[in-house]
Amino acid sequence: MSLTAPNGAQDHRPGASAWPGTIECWSAPGERRGDQAAAPGLILICEHASNAVARPWEDLGVEADVLADHVGWDAGALGLARALAERLADCCGGAELVHAPLSRLIYDLNRSPERPGAIPDRVERHDIPANRLLPAEARLERTDAIYLPFHATVHARTARALALGERPVMLTIHSFTQQWLGTVRDVEFGIIHDDDSALAEAILAASAGIGLVTRINEPYSAADHVTHTLRLQALPYGLPNAMLELRRDLISSPSAESAMADRLAPVLATAIANIKGDPCRGS
Repeated sequence: MSLTAPNGAQDHRPGASAWPGTIECWSAPGERRGDQAAAPGLILICEHASNAVARPWEDLGVEADVLADHVGWDAGALGLARALAERLADCCGGAELVHAPLSRLIYDLNRSPERPGAIPDRVERHDIPANRLLPAEARLERTDAIYLPFHATVHARTARALALGERPVMLTIHSFTQQWLGTVRDVEFGIIHDDDSALAEAILAASAGIGLVTRINEPYSAADHVTHTLRLQALPYGLPNAMLELRRDLISSPSAESAMADRLAPVLATAIANIKGDPCRGS
């Protein structure tokens, strides 16, 4: 799978085009918009939305089935994020979604540039030959082309909301596999937090009775370096934030994504209202 550079992309370094985050917007009634004048009360981020590759990284040395596997992307996460944005836009006063255009095997946007996992040379049982012994200059090229433009997009949308007087809730949306390195995970819905646990705890409290095995800081935690986006984008501004992890088999089709969003949206709306201290602003 491959993509061409987006319109207006500029080269930061030879052979590499800039890949900013893709922005989608929903107005307060939950209507899809190209953009919106009002500030959103919710920003969703999907760092592992795509398994696409593009020049000059189109040959990672792996087969297509590896890109389609969980190591290449978080299947179901983008569809779930869109469905949640639509359902929560009304109660949050609008929602925005920023998602990644390329596979995390080229650059994992939820990892800091110094982390080996930002450009992994092996994930679970899969070797990624194109990432092996990558020189610093090549790592910098990918950082310039992918990491910096994506996080600049998120920061710009956050700063815009703040300038317009809104303090948006920030949620990052992910999926995980039922087994990892031979270990079976019985959790179905994980709520991950970094230093600020308030929203995660509110979501956990609101999730009682939804029929999902729900836990905080499973199957990952901040100790696994998975809260980089929250640390970079939400914590500096004191924004309510959490990382949501859904087991991949539970959101394996568009209908399953929609059904999960129906289940989670009331939970998240309740938690957000409790954290922000004001009633749902639906029409």
